Amino acid sequence: MTHDIHIIGGGLAGSEAAWQLAQAGVRVRLSEMRGSGATTPAHHSDALAELVCSNSFRSDDAERNAVGLLHAEMRGLGSLIMAMGDRHAVPAGSALAVDRDGFAAGVTAALSAHPNITIVRERVDSLPDGPAIIATGPLTAPTLADSIGAETGRDALAFFDAIAPIVHRDSIDMSVAWMQSRWDKSETKDYINCPMNRDQYLAFHAGLIAGEKTEYKQWENVPYFEGCMPIEVMAERGVDTLRYGPMKPVGLDDPRTGRWPYAVVQLRQDNASGSLWNIVGFQTKLKHAEQVRLFRTIPGLENAEFARLGGLHRNTFIRSPELLDAWLRLKSRPNIRFAGQITGCEGYVESAAIGLLAGRFAAAELAGRTMAPPPVETALGALLHHITGAAEAESYQPMNINFGLMPPIEGRTKKADRKLLYTARARAAMADWVAA
Repeated sequence: MTHDIHIIGGGLAGSEAAWQLAQAGVRVRLSEMRGSGATTPAHHSDALAELVCSNSFRSDDAERNAVGLLHAEMRGLGSLIMAMGDRHAVPAGSALAVDRDGFAAGVTAALSAHPNITIVRERVDSLPDGPAIIATGPLTAPTLADSIGAETGRDALAFFDAIAPIVHRDSIDMSVAWMQSRWDKSETKDYINCPMNRDQYLAFHAGLIAGEKTEYKQWENVPYFEGCMPIEVMAERGVDTLRYGPMKPVGLDDPRTGRWPYAVVQLRQDNASGSLWNIVGFQTKLKHAEQVRLFRTIPGLENAEFARLGGLHRNTFIRSPELLDAWLRLKSRPNIRFAGQITGCEGYVESAAIGLLAGRFAAAELAGRTMAPPPVETALGALLHHITGAAEAESYQPMNINFGLMPPIEGRTKKADRKLLYTARARAAMADWVAA
């Protein structure tokens, strides 16, 4: 099949862009280097839209949470990523978490079966001359990264991203651990909780600080991303930092004592069968043997068997606010669009959302139309606006969707009502945009 547009990268953004274009009747060539003999430091399979870190799409609350609002907007626009996320959801309280293997297999099958999509397992080393979307993510192959750098005239920015360990459920001691919601926010009991007393926590904290870590000399002076901080880096910020972060015990009554523990390690279901659970917030650069030794000091995990240990990789992204226009086109070469994490958005859903917009923008352009960007009052519009101009280019850092990216609510409002006002305004603005 000849194609009308070339998408490079089969992650969440590239997959969503391909789906949106194909559904609009555009013929797509989707190039993915995994499966051609090439791979990345973080991926484990050749499946499209593989989730390499957490299995969570975060909050699904569309009334009070900006991420949940983004979910709702994408569902309304026929998002493949959201449809497969819903189909392969696993229990996670108010969050949307997925069976990562089922999710990736579902996305791959849907794209493979679409008559307007040709999936080619190949590595692309240079920017195409025709219409294209670059969605190679934060682990772009060095040759293509060099081509992007040569075109933009800027070195790619970079930050570290980390992966949390995954534990086999049947190796967790449930006589010590118990099931409860995350920080007791709902009636569902979707998280496994491992309690620590003060002495156990302090010993664990000291072990994180002293533990042998993998060195990344070739990545010196690269900042960590605040939203995916290695747990030992958080520990270095202060002895109680973890107790106010991923190990917060608030609202979690230990059934054996009836009281909150000093600290809690939580695990979230990682696959549909419930056989695998990931340790929430435990991204790490500890060496593998050190991870096994230290994490088995956690009460309930003394005999833990690990399906995957934590790791660290470098993510790269372009200086989008100065390089891209409002339709995600490279200003110096408007035939090229960028989408996903390489633009500097952070998070699975955010990456897919920018892929969705890139696909829709490209489909409209190929049909001879110009599609207006979504209003900045919406989650989609606010994220796009931040990436393509609102952010300060010189200090640009990856960003999750949040209400702070939207225009403030006018007038005096109660803090408790503000989020509801943001989401109500966003729904109205989105309805007007879709109608137009």
